[in-house]
Amino acid sequence: MLEKEFKYFVEHQQELVKKYEGKFIVLVEEELVGVYDTIEIAYTKSVEKYEPGTFFIQKCLPGKEAYTQTFNSRVIFA
Repeated sequence: MLEKEFKYFVEHQQELVKKYEGKFIVLVEEELVGVYDTIEIAYTKSVEKYEPGTFFIQKCLPGKEAYTQTFNSRVIFA
């Protein structure tokens, strides 16, 4: 799941960091489709265009530390 997007990030990490360090980037397949200041905005904007699970959000940082996967859940209990 999303292996293609993660592989693209790893292969292009250096050039992406030069342009977007500290930003949250959104990848679909092997294409950069968005750059945002926060993960919340990245998710909100991406889910307007793409089905959940079809896009990859990555904080654009140098080094292997950026490879850590974090899963966020937006759950509201009423």
